Amino acid sequence: MTQHILVTGGFGFIGSNYIRHLLETTDGDTLITNLDHVTYAANPENLADIDTDPRYEFVHGDIADSRAVEKAWSKEVDIVVNFAAESHVDRSIESSEAFIRTNVLGTQVLLETARSRGVKLFLQVSTDEVYGSLPLDTQDVFLEDTPIAPNSPYAASKAGADLLVQSYFETHGFPTSITRCSNNYGPYQYPEKLIPLFVTNALDGHALPLYGQGINIRDWIHVTDHCRAIQAVVEHGTPGEVFNIGSRNERNNLDVARAILAATDADESLITYVTDRPGHDLRYAIDPAKLEQHTDWKPLIDFEEGLTQTVAWYRDNRTWWERVRSGAFREYYDRRYGAIHE
Repeated sequence: MTQHILVTGGFGFIGSNYIRHLLETTDGDTLITNLDHVTYAANPENLADIDTDPRYEFVHGDIADSRAVEKAWSKEVDIVVNFAAESHVDRSIESSEAFIRTNVLGTQVLLETARSRGVKLFLQVSTDEVYGSLPLDTQDVFLEDTPIAPNSPYAASKAGADLLVQSYFETHGFPTSITRCSNNYGPYQYPEKLIPLFVTNALDGHALPLYGQGINIRDWIHVTDHCRAIQAVVEHGTPGEVFNIGSRNERNNLDVARAILAATDADESLITYVTDRPGHDLRYAIDPAKLEQHTDWKPLIDFEEGLTQTVAWYRDNRTWWERVRSGAFREYYDRRYGAIHE
């Protein structure tokens, strides 16, 4: 029986990895449509090698534009997996308008279209950042029933989207699921994020701009484990539920920077401390026990192995990230870290 999955934001980091995961793990009866607006962090090169796969098609469009979204329904859609989002906290601090438009309005447009078309499942890909910040000196973790308390415009926009998704389940009985994942890393990640920024800078012998004293803690999960978790929720999750996704790999940012320097044979003198971002959350920690109990999923890639693989990918794909780091990225980098001499 043919199954049609609409993936929004499929040219992004996690979305492109998820599409690859689907093509590798499903049979020929699974069709995939990628709806992407192709903004600055989206890269068609991420999926260039599968562009001619008969199971895959790309539709250009903004999820906040109902007419563009309608184009993606050229055939019946069974499942929507919504990755499309503005996602960089620093950019949301500079200007939040795009975050509200894409993350909140865009989700509403998708929900309404999907509901009217009888979609069987709408999966919202969210973030642990909606929960806010944990203290550094506790063993507390985020659970699915932890009250949301976002501290950045980005996190607030994702929290707003989550509430919309939940409202469609409660009010309309529309089948939805929400996943909230910890920090991802791996191939094809836009290099304004911490790990790809530090890896590519280290490979070029440039400074690693570390916020504050590097004490902020994140739980790091390899993107492949995240994609497997999403598919586990698609196949075995209960509609109306939230599922946290994490790998119990907490590291502070200074330790991550040092691990990257070791993996790239670069000197620790490259670490350069810069002014901390406003409202910088101290610690995120996800408990994925609910997902593990409901499905057969568990994280398979530990941080050391995953980081080694990630550094190797960026080392082997220099042309990809050198193109990405030019133009608009360079303008943003200079604006954000202009005091640093590379």
